[in-house]
Amino acid sequence: QVRLVESGGGLVQPGGSLRLSCAASGSILSINTMGWYRQAPGKQRELVALVTSGGSTNYADSVKGRFTISRDNAKNTVYLQMTSLKPEDTAVYYCYAGNGFAYWGQGTQVTVSS
Repeated sequence: QVRLVESGGGLVQPGGSLRLSCAASGSILSINTMGWYRQAPGKQRELVALVTSGGSTNYADSVKGRFTISRDNAKNTVYLQMTSLKPEDTAVYYCYAGNGFAYWGQGTQVTVSS
């Protein structure tokens, strides 16, 4: 089994920045892809960004050019650097890890408001 522990959520003003972290523990040898999803009130959970163990990345169109995902394989940790934040980015952000199975973090609230 894989356990994911998230940190870094909070309240920021539009145009601000925030950095999310997610550390994986447990059966970490099974992990290939890590990333982030988010869910806003009244909306379905959507993909934000993914990164593979080889370094390939994939971003939602809505965050391209503003968010950067990175991964430290030695520390089994994935990061999401968010810049130029907009009110539309407000959501609960969930860490993801897996290959044949999907594992999820507890979720962390990101609120962008003036």
